[in-house]
Amino acid sequence: MKGEGQRSNAKCLAYVAAFVVFQTAIILIFALTVMRIKNPKVRFGAVTVENFSTGNSSSPFFDMRLMARVTVKNTNFGHFKYENSSIRILYGGMEVGEAAVVKARARARQTKKFDVTIDISSSKLSTNSNLGNDIASGVLPLSSEAKLSGKVHLMKVIKKKKSSEMSCTMGINLGTRTVQDLKCK
Repeated sequence: MKGEGQRSNAKCLAYVAAFVVFQTAIILIFALTVMRIKNPKVRFGAVTVENFSTGNSSSPFFDMRLMARVTVKNTNFGHFKYENSSIRILYGGMEVGEAAVVKARARARQTKKFDVTIDISSSKLSTNSNLGNDIASGVLPLSSEAKLSGKVHLMKVIKKKKSSEMSCTMGINLGTRTVQDLKCK
């Protein structure tokens, strides 16, 4: 009789051990996939030019309005709430325009899209000797930058601070009044 009881106890112990190993594997998989929080990505989707005027190489200036589609891609299993921020447009490293980004939420594993309007003007530049050359070349090089800071919320319990940064370059073709070579990283 003692032999049967020991075998039964050993069997029970083996089942408990197998269950513990199985639960540990499930928790490990969950921790490595769902709980791994990444920084969301913010990018320009498309940019169009409106209200466009430029000078010439002897009297260089530019004034225009950019209409931009902005995308915030959230690959996390929780939503990303970001605070008020701004998108800056730069020419030669100096700011020529800015647009506000209102605080919002990008849902879990989705991409939030919104439009911004940015008025840009060379009147904000102090002096830039390249402006006449760029206007003469027919392409105005611009760059943009933005940073969205917020928190990723997992299961209404876990909140982790994350931020998303955008850095884009583009050229405004002065002949066709279109954006070309838009590249974001």
